[in-house]
Amino acid sequence: MTTDKKPSTLKLNPGTAKKTAPDPFAPRRAPVRPPGPARAKSVSASAPKPPREPSPGFGAKRSGPEGERAERPRYGADRPRSGPGAGPRGDDRGWSERPASRRADPRDAPYGTGDRPQRAPSAAPRPAQPHRPDLARVGNVRGEIRLNKRMADLGLCSRREADEWIARGWVLVNGEPAVMGMPVAPDAKVEVLPQARHQQAGQVTILLHKPMGYVSGQPEDGHEAAATLIGAPSQWRGDARHPADGRRFAPEHTRGLAPCGRLDIDSVGLLVLTQDGRIARQLIGENSGIEKEYLVRVHYAPNGPHGAGVVTQDVQAVFPADKLALLRHGLSLDDQPLKPAQVDWMNPEQLRFILKEGKKRQIRRMCEQVGLHVVGLKRIRIGNVVLGNLPVGQWRYLGAGESF
Repeated sequence: MTTDKKPSTLKLNPGTAKKTAPDPFAPRRAPVRPPGPARAKSVSASAPKPPREPSPGFGAKRSGPEGERAERPRYGADRPRSGPGAGPRGDDRGWSERPASRRADPRDAPYGTGDRPQRAPSAAPRPAQPHRPDLARVGNVRGEIRLNKRMADLGLCSRREADEWIARGWVLVNGEPAVMGMPVAPDAKVEVLPQARHQQAGQVTILLHKPMGYVSGQPEDGHEAAATLIGAPSQWRGDARHPADGRRFAPEHTRGLAPCGRLDIDSVGLLVLTQDGRIARQLIGENSGIEKEYLVRVHYAPNGPHGAGVVTQDVQAVFPADKLALLRHGLSLDDQPLKPAQVDWMNPEQLRFILKEGKKRQIRRMCEQVGLHVVGLKRIRIGNVVLGNLPVGQWRYLGAGESF
């Protein structure tokens, strides 16, 4: 049996495009949408709402009616910047044209300033207390003084050492630990712990034969300090071989050395440098009465060292006796009278001075007042300690059995 039915064929929808596998390396393109308003989609109440687009911030450009972004005209852009029609700008505006301050509104004031009460006028200042020099010296009417001064007066240490010991807790007052700056009564019992005694025993005192050209204190005018001479190479051999107390030189012996007394740059002789505050107070303290002996070579120059009539030989024969008496007592320096001094002739050109004070360039200035010109000055003794045969530029330790 034959049938005239045609074979069926598969018909494709001409509107659907043939799908192909995407190329992973092809650039991505934005989807193309047909122009015109988008179709409305039905959104159920249970479906989540799409997020809202953020509104443009201050100063952002707004889109125009035709999709273009139009820029808002700047204030005053329509006014001409120059010419007769130009309006005032910036500081050219008067006070009436300036905007009012926002602080004028009381609601803009800081919190609490509206109902804050007015501050009462300050009280009258206290009257100045009268100066009491007695209290400034002794501390108060009961005779109390600062602890560091009390320890220095007792000869325990210097004020600087006392402050260090108090800070470390090495000082007791009436059995209690001392406090920095505390006043103490004259009958207070002051004790020092063994730690302080041990530290003090390690301090050294050095005797130096200072040469010319070195200053006794800090370096000045390009000249080095005498303390730079202290070292192992310049230690006196006699002291290094047979030290009085078995002490050997150590680098810490050069730390904190203080010169006790002046010795001019053009003078030579005995200079004491110490780490011990007790010795420094004994030699240069306010109430120090230690004798210092000098040998002074002089010329007689009544009209100055470069004037006429200078005598360099046998000065003792031409020097008036009344002026020698003035050297011993009667002269003043810096409007202050000098203490009595011992002045004698050692030979026709050399004098010996024994002083109990040490003002700056004292011997040279004393000699100038009586017509003498100093050409050489050497200190040979301080208290009971003599220079002896210590060579120039060398030093030695103060022995355990020596004292000033």
